[in-house]
Amino acid sequence: MSERIEQDRIALLTGANNGIGLELTRRLLSEGWQVIALVRSGFPEDDMQINQALNIKQLRIYKAELTDFSSLRAALNQIKAEEDKIDVLFNNAGGSFPDLRFSKQGRESHFELQTVVPYIIVEELKELLHRGTLKTIINTSTNAFKFLKQFDPDTLEHPTEFKKLFGPYAASKLALSLWTLEIAPLLASEGLKIRSADPGGNNTLRKNKKSGLPFYMKPIMKLAFPPPSKGATLLYEAAFGKNRELSGVFLIKGEVSDLKFINLGSKVLEKVSSIYKREFDVGSPSMP
Repeated sequence: MSERIEQDRIALLTGANNGIGLELTRRLLSEGWQVIALVRSGFPEDDMQINQALNIKQLRIYKAELTDFSSLRAALNQIKAEEDKIDVLFNNAGGSFPDLRFSKQGRESHFELQTVVPYIIVEELKELLHRGTLKTIINTSTNAFKFLKQFDPDTLEHPTEFKKLFGPYAASKLALSLWTLEIAPLLASEGLKIRSADPGGNNTLRKNKKSGLPFYMKPIMKLAFPPPSKGATLLYEAAFGKNRELSGVFLIKGEVSDLKFINLGSKVLEKVSSIYKREFDVGSPSMP
């Protein structure tokens, strides 16, 4: 640890190198946090703040294709071997895909990335969270699922139809918030707090990348949505703001909001827990 700057607070972010995650990373770095970035690709090369943080190891990068369990396992094992603690975990990686696609494990990609993987990361890094002081987990969700008229956990892995934004994307985020709510009492008994939060609509359109938004949403996002710093602020407030002592809640614009289909929360949690135990936890090395 001698070559690293001495700071007390450590945050881990997935999706830390683009959009909302990048803005949140910049804010935490500016406040003196150490940031562990679990990402698929690199940061912008011309970002002076990021480069300076990398040089002094205030920002540390671990690369993984999150939906490839072998890649994810290797990165998480490296984090557990090299990091001392985590104060706040931001499960932020996600996004809406333009078509139906599946992970290496054969499950629909939104569900794998935005529902299953955050659960795996919580379970695998729980010991590092116990070593931290804030012991807080923030799962990035959405209010898009407010428009879902039906929700069936049994179709999450292999949906029979695809709809941009309000199909698998919204369903996977609802599932994330449902298991967040369901697991909160268990984590609370261990001294950990967990919340899910909607970062709101942000202009996160990127050049040369196909969008998972309906065609009519793109001009609206481009012209009317705030920059990603707005979403970063909402996630920051979800972690450190007025609701910081609450667990299990879903936040919209900083306010506790109701979830739909809460009667199915236990089924969602059982599903992701089963996937973790069956496919990921088997043979994983224990903490040093």
